[in-house]
Amino acid sequence: MMLLSIALSYSGFTALSLAMDKHQQDLHGKAQASPARMRVWRWLGWILLTAAFGLCVRNHGWALGPVLWLGALTAAGLLIAFGLYPYRPRWIVPLAWLLPIAGVAAALLP
Repeated sequence: MMLLSIALSYSGFTALSLAMDKHQQDLHGKAQASPARMRVWRWLGWILLTAAFGLCVRNHGWALGPVLWLGALTAAGLLIAFGLYPYRPRWIVPLAWLLPIAGVAAALLP
């Protein structure tokens, strides 16, 4: 379940970054999204981060869940900030779609 939390955090951070003008230009060039679409990205990002928090608390309780959620946020943030944005910016959006699927698959394995 921790992999799913990290994947949801990664996707949430990606959605929040796509809600910013600068990152829209970095990833898509001059073709920016409309303000309405950027608002949807912002809401989706917060929903995914909240889902990751709920998953951590549901699986580990209130004593350890928020701590593990902060760890998932840290891992996802480091992957984006120091791994993908500087070196492979075109991989960010496809991984935001694939990582939650891989997290669900890993969570369903015994």
